[in-house]
Amino acid sequence: MNNRFKNKVAVITGAAQGIGKRVAERMAAEQGILVLVDRAEIVHDVAESLSAKNEVISLTADLEKFSECERVMAAAVERFGRIDILINNVGGTIWTKPYEHYAENEIEAEVRRSLFPTLWCCRAALPYMLEKGKGSIVNVSSIATRGVNRVPYGAAKGGVNALTACLAFENGERGIRVNATAPGATEAPPRIIPRNTAKQSEQEQAWYKQIYTQSLDSSVMKRYGTLDEQADPILFLASDESAYMTGSVLPVGGGDLG
Repeated sequence: MNNRFKNKVAVITGAAQGIGKRVAERMAAEQGILVLVDRAEIVHDVAESLSAKNEVISLTADLEKFSECERVMAAAVERFGRIDILINNVGGTIWTKPYEHYAENEIEAEVRRSLFPTLWCCRAALPYMLEKGKGSIVNVSSIATRGVNRVPYGAAKGGVNALTACLAFENGERGIRVNATAPGATEAPPRIIPRNTAKQSEQEQAWYKQIYTQSLDSSVMKRYGTLDEQADPILFLASDESAYMTGSVLPVGGGDLG
């Protein structure tokens, strides 16, 4: 196992489940110093499972609020003195349906969930990285920027792509790299805490199935990815192995470019 993250302080958001949890596990295996953040209390269980061999702290926060993002980054710096890496992994579709069926409040909620945590966390962490003159930010976008039944989510992730490019342009000569991955459909254990707790109607279930059918059809490999296949590119972009990359959005969808 490489030790790409030895003595590197990494803030990982959305670390309680799915891709974020796997990234945390993999980074811990490479001796990273971790700050795990999620709105779900189970993030503390993840931190405890990794703390035997690593320095790990966990924080619960609502990252849709800028003040909460500021609190998290300040806590990371207070504990470890710096932030070397920021993995922005918060986001995910709340509803899946044709756009004409979205209510106003649902559209706003989708954008708050899948764009603002990345916007806010970048803004909160950037001053600390600039003070040190070095840092790596990896944003988790989505190939859903081209897809069905997720227009507000796709628009939010399109915003993440634009943020990635613009922030890279602003900070490339100041030592800060900003990249993103765009995951496709991924096999993962059932979420312990679902994004939407409402019971789905038969029509809503059919719309939900359509997004996976479309994602599979768009994939050249005709299969879903694994959590490790999503974590690998994130870890690569976070590490010094990608030292000459910035402003890139790397599709990870089995050939679906999103």
